[in-house]
Amino acid sequence: MVMGGLAVGCASPTDSTLVRDVQVVDGTGAPAFPGAVRIAEGRIVEIGELSPRAGERVVDGEGAVLAPGFIDTHSHHDRGLLGEMRSARAAVSQGITTIVVGQDGGSRYPLTELFDALRETPPSVNVASYTGHATLRRAVMGEDLGRPATSREVDSMSVLLRADMEGGSFGLSTGLEYSAAFNSTTEEVLSLAHVVSEYEGRYISHIRSEDRTFWDAIDELLLIGAEAGIPVQVSHMKLAMTSLWGRADELVRRLDAARDRGVMVTADVYPYTYWQSTMRVLVPDGNFSRDAVDFALREVAVPDGIILGRFSPAPDYVGRTLLEVAELRGEDPVTTYLALLDMAYGPDAPDDASESIVARSMTEDDIRALYGWRHTNVSSDGELAGPHPRGYGAFTRFFRTQVREQGALSLEEAVHRMTGLAARHMGLEDRGVLRDGAWADMVLFDAETVTDHADFSDPQVASSGVRAVWVNGVRVWNGEAVVPSTYPGRVLRRGGDQR
Repeated sequence: MVMGGLAVGCASPTDSTLVRDVQVVDGTGAPAFPGAVRIAEGRIVEIGELSPRAGERVVDGEGAVLAPGFIDTHSHHDRGLLGEMRSARAAVSQGITTIVVGQDGGSRYPLTELFDALRETPPSVNVASYTGHATLRRAVMGEDLGRPATSREVDSMSVLLRADMEGGSFGLSTGLEYSAAFNSTTEEVLSLAHVVSEYEGRYISHIRSEDRTFWDAIDELLLIGAEAGIPVQVSHMKLAMTSLWGRADELVRRLDAARDRGVMVTADVYPYTYWQSTMRVLVPDGNFSRDAVDFALREVAVPDGIILGRFSPAPDYVGRTLLEVAELRGEDPVTTYLALLDMAYGPDAPDDASESIVARSMTEDDIRALYGWRHTNVSSDGELAGPHPRGYGAFTRFFRTQVREQGALSLEEAVHRMTGLAARHMGLEDRGVLRDGAWADMVLFDAETVTDHADFSDPQVASSGVRAVWVNGVRVWNGEAVVPSTYPGRVLRRGGDQR
């Protein structure tokens, strides 16, 4: 049955569904072509000029684009995914069908526990995971993390990492700018990267600095890729300091030179000038002197560009900029920043105190230039219910800004960056492309209208223009809402996926 151009109801993976009258963009970068796609038992079985079969469920695409489901290579959409947010509305409403988690050095350990929970309570999206470096450090070193690991401790981490790799981890993730790993040495990370290479895994990194020592941090990642002989990806690549702005071409030249030397380096970028993290990341070495904070608030993120997304010690500050809070308190921004740190982390702070900021440190010109690198795919770095709009709008915003408004990328190349290229960068098999035999992860969208609506005042608003989303052949988004009680997501393991 067809109503309003879209089929009513939800197919099971064993049903046959024909999605007809669509512009097929297959995820490879090849030109779009008109046609239809038939899916059955969770897979694509035919593509071309197809007619409905008797009793077959039919979706009339009315000329919209049918593409592979989007793959989020740097995602935090697993937070809450095993609970009330199992439908993953934030992800599927923007066309995401696969999330890659375990990012920034943090993951569930052992990963088999996460995988078992996902099999018992599957969500609406597919889930793959890296193993977090900081997670391994905590398991071995406890909270004594403000130092390099000893050789014995690295050996212990290696044992844990091997167990995760054998369980299906895609590799090692690091968050070297964060306090849990900031004092680790390159040799420590490289030792673990060699373990990953034994399993033909990958390395993905929130590099050691995205501002002050950026070039050294890039060189460290490239060294790890060269020495371990594994693919390395720069997480949410950015030029996050005023003195770095406008130097994207220089960065691309450095990365291309590394690729010419045989380093398999790639990157992902989210389409926002604002990032989200903790207040402490502005001064990652922990030296919160007035001079260090003053530098950060001039060069990394200015006070009127820092928004408090969470702040449990004073909830009424949430949604205000640091400048507004400073004015409210009758202080200068440096004094206010130090006072807020003390409220969240000082000796009198509650044990359960929490904070998070959203801060502007990038430019639109640099974002466009970084997307211009042919080895950059799209990511969200988003959450299911976070204070940053990227959790709900990264992929649709990317399409709106880079294709429609700026004309920086063609329709086909933009889809490739969200699908086939992302799958290649993660080593995902039978995902990210529309072809016979591939898994039926698909998104139907209107290329002329698809857009994001989430912003910093209301970050959890669904996009529009995404007309339907299928995960493993099952419809999970109907254009306006999640399809109730549909949880077809699979665990994706390195080398093959399982229910």
